[in-house]
Amino acid sequence: MYFKSSRFASFLHALVVASTVTLMTAEVWASPDKPLAPLEKKQIQSLIEQYILDHPEVILESLQRHQIKGEKVEKEQSQKQVKNLRPQLLSDPETPVGGNTKGDVTIVEFVDYRCGYCKRAHSVVKKIIRDDRAIRYVVKDFPILGPQSVIASRAALAVWRTTPEKHEAYHDKMMSIRGSLDEQRVIAAAEKLGIDKKLLKKAMADKAIDAVLAKNFKLAEALNINGTPAFVIGDQLVPGAVDLATLKKLVAEARKN
Repeated sequence: MYFKSSRFASFLHALVVASTVTLMTAEVWASPDKPLAPLEKKQIQSLIEQYILDHPEVILESLQRHQIKGEKVEKEQSQKQVKNLRPQLLSDPETPVGGNTKGDVTIVEFVDYRCGYCKRAHSVVKKIIRDDRAIRYVVKDFPILGPQSVIASRAALAVWRTTPEKHEAYHDKMMSIRGSLDEQRVIAAAEKLGIDKKLLKKAMADKAIDAVLAKNFKLAEALNINGTPAFVIGDQLVPGAVDLATLKKLVAEARKN
């Protein structure tokens, strides 16, 4: 889950900044040859403090402008990183691919099978893939919610390595499961799809899966992804769950560009 600063938090931050400015401004105004007298310094500080108390919106507006500017810079840097890392995002043969594998737009999703937000977003992802037959869907396993998340990702990647044609169905199945995702349960889910239990367990233990997960974590770190789900569509990195309208808009923009 991703959090943004609230207006109240911004206000508290503004008070901290304002207090610092108040304490420093009088010293800045003083000249080295003629420093301010204690009374003059106190009067200036009082005037500044009173102005801040009377007009807190000035500080808030300044901080909001700074935040907007910072978000713009962050977005530009993110887009640059996405472009630089496009081969790892789109073309890693060890990364599961669904939808139309030859589609003209790719949705990359970083997922954790124990993430409630991923499960909630999955119905939206499935709908747009059903409705738009030209979408390619790439799944980046990013198990950050504990040992069971790792087990689930290992199972999903093992399915991709042994029976890739069944990975999409297995992915859907895993996203529908609520509660525990221990080894017995994730293997049982695979068996229901006709996947051989012995073959799957052997693949789950393969060290090659460690390398795939390590690459995914490194990629997430490079993109500053610290939660799930997180989507990359075109040049856009979108953290958190998205609704269908937003997803369609991102796909349309990627297709246009």
